[in-house]
Amino acid sequence: MQSKSSRISAVPPEAAGWTFLTNHTHILVVLAREPSMRIRDLADEVGITQRAVQRILAELTESGIIRVLKEGRRNNYVINRTTRLRHPLENRHTIGELLDILG
Repeated sequence: MQSKSSRISAVPPEAAGWTFLTNHTHILVVLAREPSMRIRDLADEVGITQRAVQRILAELTESGIIRVLKEGRRNNYVINRTTRLRHPLENRHTIGELLDILG
């Protein structure tokens, strides 16, 4: 897991007022970097509540975008990088392509 001091800081979301990417995408970007991150840490990283993270993880799991593997008491999230993006303007691209760009 990256330390908070090593994260790249741009304009904080509260200063920008809005962002181009959804919280679903933010969760996927963080999980692509650290697949075993705890819900609490995901919430802190993305800047949303733990309950919102749980809801997003459930939606991503239900959609087949992620799989949850139990490793002891921790979860390890596996992203299905071949899943196509959902919007008609973007659906010729995959989640893997998006994550590669956002790396």
